[in-house]
Amino acid sequence: MGKIKDIWRRDVPPAKDVDAFIKQSPKQTQAKLKELRKIIKGIVPKAEEVISYKMPVYKLNGKGLAGFAGFKSHIGFYPMSGSFLTAFKEELKDYETSKGAVQFPLARPLPTALIKKLLKERARQIIAATGGA
Repeated sequence: MGKIKDIWRRDVPPAKDVDAFIKQSPKQTQAKLKELRKIIKGIVPKAEEVISYKMPVYKLNGKGLAGFAGFKSHIGFYPMSGSFLTAFKEELKDYETSKGAVQFPLARPLPTALIKKLLKERARQIIAATGGA
């Protein structure tokens, strides 16, 4: 089997869909990426699944809900809003965060309850902003 492509390199085209993205991701991340995908689709079944920024992104009412990607030692979770995560500072204290991302270490189980909480709140914000369910 050949080496997995570095999907972030400029000369590597984006995956055609989420299945292809997961397959191209580091092997050690694939199960957790599938799990995260299932969580997102379960919480927000109406969300549109697209590839944007070279990663899976879920859109609700045309607005970015969340995206994810697998890396050598973590899963990156992106709520597609620079100000969103500040409201969850206490819940996220055990994770590396930046303005628009959370890193879930591969060495630990995905925090399913926390992810669901983040998704529900982000969906609520989008629905409130777009005036639709």
